[in-house]
Amino acid sequence: MVVRMRVNRSKTGKRRSHHALVAASLAVCECGAPRVSHRACAECGKYNGKVVIDVVARAKREARRDKKKQKELRAAGQEKDTTNSKEEAKTT
Repeated sequence: MVVRMRVNRSKTGKRRSHHALVAASLAVCECGAPRVSHRACAECGKYNGKVVIDVVARAKREARRDKKKQKELRAAGQEKDTTNSKEEAKTT
């Protein structure tokens, strides 16, 4: 038995013709690093010629957090060296 309101393949294909994925277009920042359009640069933190993200402060904050986490793990007796595990993951 045929479905009463069935849509044929060409009509379905025409509707889906706009569903294709488009790759994000990359722009080049002032510092030379590729970045996504209308977003701040991850390398230098600039957007539209102005510094909007303090990259140095972010790096310091992350270093502090890692150091604190290592200290807590050592105190708990579960020391895990993240640098060695990252290197092992790259080699395998």
